[in-house]
Amino acid sequence: MNGASLCDHTPDNSDAVPPISGAANLVLIDNYDSFTWNVYAILVLEGANVTVYRNDEVTLQDLISIKPTQLVVSPGPGNPEEDAGISKDAIRYFAGKIPVLGVCMGEQCVFTVFGGKVEITGEILHGKTSPLRHDSKGLFAGLEQEIAVTRYHSLAGTHSSLPDCLEVSAWIASGLDRGKGIIMGIRHKQLVVEGVQFHPESILTAKGRLMLGNFLRMRGGTWKENQHHQQIPSQNSKTVDIIPDGNSPVNGMSKTLLMSKTKPSILDEIFGKRRVAVEHQKRIPSFRPSDLQASYDLNLAPPQISFSERLRQSPFTLSLMAEVKRASPSKGDIAPHICAPAQAKKYAIAGASVISVLTEPEYFKGSLNDMQAVRQILAGMPHRPAVLRKEFIFDEYQILEARLAGADTVLLIVKMLSQVLLKRLYLYSQSLGMEPLVEVNTVEEMKIALELGSKIIGVNNRDLASFEVDLDTTSRLMEGVPDDTIVCALSGISSSQDVEAYRKNKVSAVLVGEALMKAVDIDAFVNSLVGGSSLTKQSPRRAQISVKICGTRTAEAARVAIAAGADMIGIILVEGRTRSVAYDTALEISNVVHTTRKGGQHRGASGDVVQDSTNSDFFGHSARFLSRGDRALLVGVFRNQPLSYLLDQRRLLNLDIVQLHGSEPIEWASLIPVPVIRRFGLSDQGLGLRGYHALPLLDSALGGTGQSLDIGEVQAALSMDENLRVVLAGGLTPSNVRSILNKFETCSRQIIAVDVSSGVEENGAQDHKKIVDFVSAVKQQF
Repeated sequence: MNGASLCDHTPDNSDAVPPISGAANLVLIDNYDSFTWNVYAILVLEGANVTVYRNDEVTLQDLISIKPTQLVVSPGPGNPEEDAGISKDAIRYFAGKIPVLGVCMGEQCVFTVFGGKVEITGEILHGKTSPLRHDSKGLFAGLEQEIAVTRYHSLAGTHSSLPDCLEVSAWIASGLDRGKGIIMGIRHKQLVVEGVQFHPESILTAKGRLMLGNFLRMRGGTWKENQHHQQIPSQNSKTVDIIPDGNSPVNGMSKTLLMSKTKPSILDEIFGKRRVAVEHQKRIPSFRPSDLQASYDLNLAPPQISFSERLRQSPFTLSLMAEVKRASPSKGDIAPHICAPAQAKKYAIAGASVISVLTEPEYFKGSLNDMQAVRQILAGMPHRPAVLRKEFIFDEYQILEARLAGADTVLLIVKMLSQVLLKRLYLYSQSLGMEPLVEVNTVEEMKIALELGSKIIGVNNRDLASFEVDLDTTSRLMEGVPDDTIVCALSGISSSQDVEAYRKNKVSAVLVGEALMKAVDIDAFVNSLVGGSSLTKQSPRRAQISVKICGTRTAEAARVAIAAGADMIGIILVEGRTRSVAYDTALEISNVVHTTRKGGQHRGASGDVVQDSTNSDFFGHSARFLSRGDRALLVGVFRNQPLSYLLDQRRLLNLDIVQLHGSEPIEWASLIPVPVIRRFGLSDQGLGLRGYHALPLLDSALGGTGQSLDIGEVQAALSMDENLRVVLAGGLTPSNVRSILNKFETCSRQIIAVDVSSGVEENGAQDHKKIVDFVSAVKQQF
C-alpha cells in the first residue's frame, strides 16, 4: 500500500515520507493482534514496503526465501512461549542478518530467544501511558526523555534474568532515585535487534513514528554497520509538553507532569501507580464499578454524618483532624505497626472532630481496609468524628468505594486534577452526600477551589512536588476566603505554637498526623495542642453502681427492692423456668415499677460522667440510660424465644429494658425499641461489639444458679478493652458483693451494675431482708 493513502492519527500527524529503498521488503509477523494494523500503517507512512504474515500461516523457509530487508514482530495476546507461532524461530534466524524489531509480545519473544525470562509485573495496563526514560541510542536516537508511551501488558522481561548479550535501552523510572524500573526496551549489544514493551504505533505514544523511522534506517545485522545509531547526542535533551484537553489526567500522569518540563515528582509517581492499581481492581469480580454501584443501590453504605457540621462541633477553640498515618514519602516509616482502628479510637476519645485515614498502600502503608475498620470502631459513638478518606483520588470509582467503606468525606487535590475533572469529582462526591475536602497549596489553586464553590478547603503546608513544609502557607492564603468557608491547615503541625497563628487567622481546623502518631499520651498531647490553658480535661468521677434485682415474682418483692433503692427490677418471661412469672403477675409487677418512687440516695445515671464536649464511647453513653433517679426500670428477661413474642411482651408489659439470655442474634438489639442487656460468657464472641446491646451482662450459661465467674478471667477480659462497660452477675450475695467488687482494682470503673437473683433468695423464694441488705451493701460503698 502507498503511504499517501493512509492517514496519520498519531500526535505527529505528519505526511507520508517517500519510499525508503533500504526498506523495500519488510516482513511483519502478525501475532493475531488488532494493533498489527497500526504497526503496519506507521511503517508504511515512514516509507517501508510491508508484507504481513500470520504467525501460523508461514514457515521459516518461506520467510527465508522472501529475503526480507527487515523483520518486525507484532504485539499479541498471551505469552511468547505459547502464542507467538513462528515469531521466535524467525528472530533466531534473522538476528545478525537484518534489523529485527519486536513490539510488546514481540519484544518478549526477543527477550526469551536470547535466554531471558518474562514474568508478571504486578501491574495490568490497558491503554495507559507512562513517562519513558531511555539511553538515546538506536530506536531512541534524537528523542527527548520522559516522553509518554502507551502500554498494554501484564508481562515483562525481568532485570534478574536479562541475558549478558542484551542491554536495557528504555525503562519506567522507579523510586526516589528514579532508577530503572520495569523494562520497556531491550537491545542486543552486537546485533541489530531491538524490542520495545510499549506500543510506538499508538496514537497516545509521543514520537512513535520517529522511533519506527529510526528502525527503518538501520542497515545490515550488526551495530558496527550502524555507528550513527549508537551515538548519544551531546546536547541536553528537553522533555516534551504533552498538553491535555482539560477533561482529565492523561493515562497515568497528573496535571503537574503534563504541564512540566522536568522529571516527574514523587506525586506523579504515586499518582501513576494508583491509576494502575485502580484499573486493575476494576476488573476483579465483586470490585467492578457495576458491583460497587449495585451495593450502593442496595443501601449498603454505612450511615454518614455531615463533614462540615462535625467540623463546627469541637470541645476546642478550633477543630482537630487527627490522622492515621503509618508512613510518608518524606519521613519514611512513622508507626508502621500501629493498629488503625485502635489509634482512631484514641483520637476520638481525645476530642477529634475528624479522623483522616491514609489509604495509599506503598508510600503511606495504608489501605481502604484501615478506613473501614476505623469506621466500624467509631460505630455507636453518640458524637463520633467524621471519617475522611485521604487518598490520591482521580476517579468516581474511588469515591464510591470510599462511601461504601464508611467515609463521610474524601480528599480532592487541586494540583493533581484538571479543572473539568475536579468539578466532576466534586459534584459526584456531593451526590453521594459527601462534601469533599478540597486541597490547595498556592494562590492559584485557592482561586480554583473558591470558583468551584468549595465549602471546606484544606491548605497543604507541604509542597507535594518538593515535599518542603512552610507553616505560613495557610495564613498567606486566607485573604479573600469567604467567612462561611471552612479552612483547614494541613501538614507539618506539631505544637501549640504552630496552632496559635492559625487560631488568630480564623482557621477552623488543623490536621495533625505524624506528631499524633508519635505521641505517648494522646489525650495530653491533644489538650496541649488545641485545648489551650483554659481547657483542662477532668478525670471522670466514679458513678454509683446500679443494682438489678432479678427473678422478681411478686409485686411486694418489687416494692421492697424499689424502696431500698434498686435501679432495675427483672422478671423472667421464659416458660418452664423456676422463676418465670405468669402474665397477670408480670403486669402487676409492671404497674408497681412504673408507679413507685425509688428510695435511697442517688446520683443519677450509671456509667462514667462524660462531658458533653467529648466523644464518649458507646457503652459509656448507653449505660446512662439504664438508671433513672425517680423510679426503677422494668427488665424483661427472655431466652431463645421468637422476636415477635418478645416485641409483644415488651409492648404489653411496658418493659423499659429487654434482657436476652440465650443465643439470640446480636442484631436483634437493633430491632428492639428499648435498650438491650445481653448475657455473655467470657469466651463468647461479640462481647465488646458496639452499636447493638446497650450493655453486656457477664454471667454463667443459664443464670440464676449462684455460680460465680472467675475474677481473674473477668479482669483479663475487661483489660482487653478499657472502654468496655459491663453488668456483673453470678454468685453475688449481700455478704460478698463488696469484697468481690473490691477485687476489681484497675478495672473497677468498668463494672457499672450488678445483677442478683439466687443471692437474695431463701428456700427458693425471694427474701425481702436480703434484697434490702444487698442494695444497701452496694449503694453504701459505691
